[in-house]
Amino acid sequence: MARTITFIDAINEALHQEMERDSRVCILGEDLGMGGGVFKATAGLYQKFGEERVLDSPLAEGIIIAAAIGASLVGYRPVPEIQFADFIGDAVDPILQQAAKLRYRSAGGYSCPITIRVCWGGGTGGGLYHSQENTTWFAHEPGIRVLAPSTAYDAKGMLIAAIRDENPVLFFEHKKLYRTAKSEVPEEPYTVSLDEAAVRRPGRDMTVLTYGYMASVVMEAAEEMAKRGVEAEVVDLRTLAPLDKRTIVESVRKTNRCLIVHEDTKTLGIGAELSAILNEEAFDDLDAPIMRVTGPDIPPVPFSPPLEKFFMVDKDKVMAGMEKLAGY
Repeated sequence: MARTITFIDAINEALHQEMERDSRVCILGEDLGMGGGVFKATAGLYQKFGEERVLDSPLAEGIIIAAAIGASLVGYRPVPEIQFADFIGDAVDPILQQAAKLRYRSAGGYSCPITIRVCWGGGTGGGLYHSQENTTWFAHEPGIRVLAPSTAYDAKGMLIAAIRDENPVLFFEHKKLYRTAKSEVPEEPYTVSLDEAAVRRPGRDMTVLTYGYMASVVMEAAEEMAKRGVEAEVVDLRTLAPLDKRTIVESVRKTNRCLIVHEDTKTLGIGAELSAILNEEAFDDLDAPIMRVTGPDIPPVPFSPPLEKFFMVDKDKVMAGMEKLAGY
């Protein structure tokens, strides 16, 4: 049975159901126990499953992830939380040097089934150290799945699938979606593919590739452009590593134009890789240059509301990109 719930409630429900299903699932991180997390993503878990499976940690991201990796080696399926993506730097070494390489360095003898929940994104007045995006730091590294759902339905289904996956997963949750993204979500557990993009809106005039909170911004822009006679096909990547090349290339071969939208800064963002893929595999199908609408190449994200607005990609900026691309 489905009912409409928020993104944050979908996350919470997925954690409850997986901890009920599998006693090996445990969570650890800052303030997520008795307090239920700063965004209440883990509300009720401490009271239901106790301190042995819901562990409040020190403010030490490197230790959180290193402990989760160790726990995975002795049979647990940890779901550690990085309270804000801005502070994941301390955990980069264990993520990249240990979790990502464990299966390879052990010749398949060990896996590392951890799911790292990461809160990210601007647009909420969080300022420089509570608003950044760093998905591409990890999408570059073989051996890790990198996910960025945009709907409540995907949030629950992809989190459950991630927890059950044998690979290390980074699960990026945009905080602006927590209480604004609502959709029909089944009460029972279910999974969503971790390998496939989703075509959110069919179109004929251009393909717009995006993910996370930007998917909802792009959908609004696409609906406005449709009133002007421009039908954009919106592809929500959902998974940044591995990328669903088939869906991406097939869409661009159909529409012959591509706009890439992401909140991250432009230089070496995921848009650069998408552009390279399309140049290699769909160049002859393109009727116009591949274009990008992204955050600017400045230290993100300003605390000042006017400067944050300047930094953030919004509907008007996306529509301007669509208009330019349609004019070629």
